[in-house]
Amino acid sequence: MAEDSREGYSDGELFARARAGDVRARERLAERYLPLARHLARRYQRSEEPLEDLVQVASLGLLKAIDRFDTDRDIAFSSFAVPTILGELKRHFRDRTWSVRVPRDLQELALRVDRAVAELSLSRHRAPTVAELAEALDATEEQVLEALQAAGAYHAGSLDAPRPGRTGAEVPGESLADALGEEEGGFERAEERATLAPLLAHVSSREHLVLRLRFGEDLTQTEIGERIGVSQMQVSRLIRHALIRLRAGLIEHEPPE
Repeated sequence: MAEDSREGYSDGELFARARAGDVRARERLAERYLPLARHLARRYQRSEEPLEDLVQVASLGLLKAIDRFDTDRDIAFSSFAVPTILGELKRHFRDRTWSVRVPRDLQELALRVDRAVAELSLSRHRAPTVAELAEALDATEEQVLEALQAAGAYHAGSLDAPRPGRTGAEVPGESLADALGEEEGGFERAEERATLAPLLAHVSSREHLVLRLRFGEDLTQTEIGERIGVSQMQVSRLIRHALIRLRAGLIEHEPPE
């Protein structure tokens, strides 16, 4: 059969030939319904997602629909193909385009909210309220708010982006990375406390108290003496003896070389 004669075949005839292994018949079906795939891809088009990428995803869904379609069922192919193509597009957004892993149902709701915002803004000439979005989507306001918050996980911000100042203007020569993180001395102090805790078993309760007042509360030896009722010289002696005991205990706990 000449290739040109296939142009006049009905869908049923093309599907029958495709089932029999006619590759060209399968290609003709794909070409015939490609406008449908493009139309559905445009429904999911966003500025950050190239249309051609979405068309490729939708085309893959179309081919899957062609291969799975049962001509014995009393249903039009387009009715069968639409949910298959949409499922492929949703899977693409769910699995490949989110920067942070978000539960599947929340991802799908976020996409629905995004479309509803665009449609309602166009029809009402203003941004819709959360209540209006909830009514349009048959969802609760809490679910809509959660979806809006989850939408922030779609793209990750760059640490190299300019850092905004208090007025909102960019700070020259500084990025977000410059404003994130700082030296935290608490981690080092926590490690020192963990090391010191067993060593304090080597000092007396009075020496322990003096060490805490001197190095924990930063009191002078005179202030410590006044606090516990001894002379400054006795405080100095207590501190000296306590430090000797701590050093001896530290040597005992050191692992052999």
